Amino acid sequence: MRKPLVGTLLALVLLGTGATTAAAAPTTPTAPIAPTTQAVDFAGTVALSNCSGSLVRLPGSQPTDPALVLSNGHCLESGMPAPGAVVVDKPSTRTFSLLNSAGSKVATLRASKIAYATMTDTDVSLYELTSTYAQIQARHSIKALELNATRPAQGTAIKVVSGYWKRIYSCSIDGFAYRLKEAGWTMKDSVRYTAACDTIGGTSGSPVVDSATGKVVAVNNTGNEDGQRCTMNNPCEVDQNGTVTVRPGINYGQQTYGIVACVGTGNKIDLGRPGCALPKP
Repeated sequence: MRKPLVGTLLALVLLGTGATTAAAAPTTPTAPIAPTTQAVDFAGTVALSNCSGSLVRLPGSQPTDPALVLSNGHCLESGMPAPGAVVVDKPSTRTFSLLNSAGSKVATLRASKIAYATMTDTDVSLYELTSTYAQIQARHSIKALELNATRPAQGTAIKVVSGYWKRIYSCSIDGFAYRLKEAGWTMKDSVRYTAACDTIGGTSGSPVVDSATGKVVAVNNTGNEDGQRCTMNNPCEVDQNGTVTVRPGINYGQQTYGIVACVGTGNKIDLGRPGCALPKP
């Protein structure tokens, strides 16, 4: 996992040597990166105490709905959920620093609860806030980022926007990992970045934004730091045949289009909705 930060982060050194089993070199783009047609900046991103995140809305969200903040499950204030664990409707008073387009803090947002969080099949947390989208926009002139309802394509130009570091990484989607294994956790259909998105600790939870549409297609969460095989901070890819591939220095995010089917009226998580495939408690 792109580990949460406590105190000062030590500089990370990404080794370019291959692992001892089924190693793969850092990848290069498989398709030209499309020109940016939508300005991508820090507006709507947030900084957590230990991670990054973003103020997000669903395609059907209403201005009067309680707003949501998206981050990683491994960024929870209570610690990393165990494999198989799912957190739903847990009270929280966590705060988030809301940023404007220049990366300056304009407000402190507060959660009312953890609406949903897990590290099983994905690595996601959704906090419900005490403010609505309309209130946030009226007070701070900040709009939420929209979650894309469809799966992104290989070659899509993306930006990973870290509110914690106030840094934007630009690259493209190199491909998808059928299964991504890290220590005891397994994630499905993870987004693999091209090498230019060399994310570091503290970028966990950053929105992965489609450069052409400005919509969120994934949430940044991990990378193979030193070429180890399937260990903490060293995820490995496992294909349909069980073949393990290690990609030293390559980073990953978890797709977010699957969240859309699991959110109903009033921005409420409803894991029983048709098409919702998020893990259930």
